[in-house]
Amino acid sequence: MHSGKTKPFRYRRQAGVTLVELMISLTLGLILLAALLTVFSNSSAARSELERTSRQIENGRYAVQLMADDLRVAGFYGEFTVGAVPGPAVLPDPCSTDPADWNTAMPLHVQGYDAGATAPACLPINAKPNSDVLVVRRTKTCVAGVAGCEAVAAGRPYLQASLCNTDTPQHVLDVQGAAAFPLRQKDCATPAAKREYMVNVYYISTDNGSGQNVPTLTRLELTGPALVQVPLVEGIEEINVEYGIDTDGDGQPDAYSADPTNFTFAGCTNCTPGNNWTNVVTAHLHVLARSVSPSPGYNDTRTYRLGLNAGGVPIVFGPTNDRYRRNVYSAMVRIANPAGRRDAP
Repeated sequence: MHSGKTKPFRYRRQAGVTLVELMISLTLGLILLAALLTVFSNSSAARSELERTSRQIENGRYAVQLMADDLRVAGFYGEFTVGAVPGPAVLPDPCSTDPADWNTAMPLHVQGYDAGATAPACLPINAKPNSDVLVVRRTKTCVAGVAGCEAVAAGRPYLQASLCNTDTPQHVLDVQGAAAFPLRQKDCATPAAKREYMVNVYYISTDNGSGQNVPTLTRLELTGPALVQVPLVEGIEEINVEYGIDTDGDGQPDAYSADPTNFTFAGCTNCTPGNNWTNVVTAHLHVLARSVSPSPGYNDTRTYRLGLNAGGVPIVFGPTNDRYRRNVYSAMVRIANPAGRRDAP
């Protein structure tokens, strides 16, 4: 039976966290947080370094590809056979905007300035001293206004080559709007095609065109009335070009020189600057690419070989003892147009 008595209520004791336990928990949490921050920081630094290296590799390869692609079609003048034009007695000025000078310079598909010696006057003041300058002359591989090629524009330089035997002269190289282009195709009725004439002057600039102190592969491009400066690839610190010279007319290089202007060999009777440059059939490119931004904790104590100078002595760059990563990229390029015209069947 129920006695009617109630049992007394017992309060349970609430268990809490002591100050020592709280301090231990906070310490462990801070250790875990510090470990996570360290992992994140290292991962971020590694990613940044990988991005710097990847960009440097991409820039170096792209710079070589740009110049190599241009060199492969150097001396391309469409239907006009430039081999019939004699080489100039005096090396032409690549800065000239005079069509008469363009015509004189046509046989010189390439022209260079070793270590910037007697460099063209049109190079801007930000051109890096003592660095090679490369000049490429050609026309566009597409006909103006055809198959996606830019239409003929007033003030631009064009080459028109005749395919009609009765046309005189057989080519016109001049500025659209400043001269007549009367030449015809084989039917001696249809106007002959026009191709835009190009002069590209490659050099190293000490800035990237935006005021930042980053060495940059830059190009002067002929527009007709002027040469326009176009920054191409950042981080390109040096270029050196060795030219393969065909001395016996078979289309193959017989000697290499970084300075064909002053090249000669025993018994040579026609080793003039003009002849030497018209005999260039290959080019050996050497490009030194540098990362755009420095790598923390890195010190560049390496040396880099960039081929040979005009005296046959290896060109050595470095050590720089700075925090930029570098690499050398090279390519051997056959200049198809002058070399192919000499090939024996």
